[in-house]
Amino acid sequence: MIQYPRYKRHRFSSFQVIIAGFAAVDLVGALLLMLPIAAQQRCVTPFHEALFTSTSALCVTGLVVQDTGSYWSTFGQSVILLLIQIGGLGVITVGAAFALLSGRKISLKQRSTMQEATAAPQMGGIVRLTGFILRITALFELVGAALLLPTFCADYGLRGIWYALFHSISAFCNAGFDLLGTEGAKFVSLTRYAGNPLLTTVIAALIVFGGLGFLTWEDICTYRLDFHRYRMQSKVILVTTAFLLVLPTLYFYCFEFTAGSARQRILLSMFQSVTPRTAGFNTADLATMGSTSQALMVVLMLLGGSPGSTAGGMKTTTFAVLLANMWATFRRREDAEFFGRRIDGSAVKNAATIAGMYLTLFFLGAFVIAAAEQLPMSVCLYETASAVATVGLTLGITPQLGVLSQGVLIALMFLGRVGGLTLIYAAFGSSPAHSRLPQEKIAIG
Repeated sequence: MIQYPRYKRHRFSSFQVIIAGFAAVDLVGALLLMLPIAAQQRCVTPFHEALFTSTSALCVTGLVVQDTGSYWSTFGQSVILLLIQIGGLGVITVGAAFALLSGRKISLKQRSTMQEATAAPQMGGIVRLTGFILRITALFELVGAALLLPTFCADYGLRGIWYALFHSISAFCNAGFDLLGTEGAKFVSLTRYAGNPLLTTVIAALIVFGGLGFLTWEDICTYRLDFHRYRMQSKVILVTTAFLLVLPTLYFYCFEFTAGSARQRILLSMFQSVTPRTAGFNTADLATMGSTSQALMVVLMLLGGSPGSTAGGMKTTTFAVLLANMWATFRRREDAEFFGRRIDGSAVKNAATIAGMYLTLFFLGAFVIAAAEQLPMSVCLYETASAVATVGLTLGITPQLGVLSQGVLIALMFLGRVGGLTLIYAAFGSSPAHSRLPQEKIAIG
């Protein structure tokens, strides 16, 4: 009897599934945006512009080459909003939601993928967590839309309902897309409402709430104000977030927005400290801000939001772990620690790896764009920080960039959204080595 060789079936890792899912949805979104019905002029949008917009929406970035309000039709805006919602929740979470609604059982492999996508600490209870994510998202977005409704309906009539819903979802998902541009005034973001305390406060709150992470919200909903019962991760996220909101607000108030009434200065300072992490709205003219303020915003953009949230960037926990490790080194301690708990050494190593990867992409992308477009390096660094951290803030150069530079930003947005470790594990595998090489010391510092 002839025996045929058995070929081992290739199994895709959870990380590869996440990246493939993002890429597939991104391509479908681009094809939909190319349709004539997606543009107000009923024209076919060039593929590279449609792909840029689709990637920016799916990666909840907010960088655009066409003004969302004046170029895209209601159909096109609906596609963008759907991509924002999918990107904010995560492709895997949305797929799991459809499976749950259809009554299908979630397999062990699917649960593992969902765990990686939501940054959950364990696989147990992942289906329950997915249901919680959907409920808390719907709650915040609907309440946000209701609070924005009076302002937008007063200015746009019945169409204000669509504006309120769009901007609420865009804010909670940290996307930064807006519909306020017109043919005569494009790419204006929320500058028209800079002095409106209700709108700016609601948008800023949605940005912060979306960027805290769903596991943090689970702790808040479960334990209320009993802070000491929160996970250590939730404590670190809340403290670091407060630190990254208060200090930049004080700086902007004292050194950047020095004109106008105290209320105007507070609103401008607060909003510009919130939006770099990582929403992309703005209520001030960013190009006219001082170089020091722009540099501070670049740092805030790179730090981003928190793990398991709608925000991008290196994440607040990465920043906190690196600071804790630095403090432990200063004190000649073996381990970094938070709230009386020791941090695992692998977390410190992962934090350093993620920071190194984001900084490499940030500088490399800026070099390519600066060389291709003959633009100042500082402007290009601002743009690449916005792209790789999925922020969406710009100094105004994005619509004028060539195809090559737009391609660089597309790559940075995609790589920044799927996450540093997801990319590394998908490319090189996550199986640890079973042997260790001989050790030899090397001088550091």
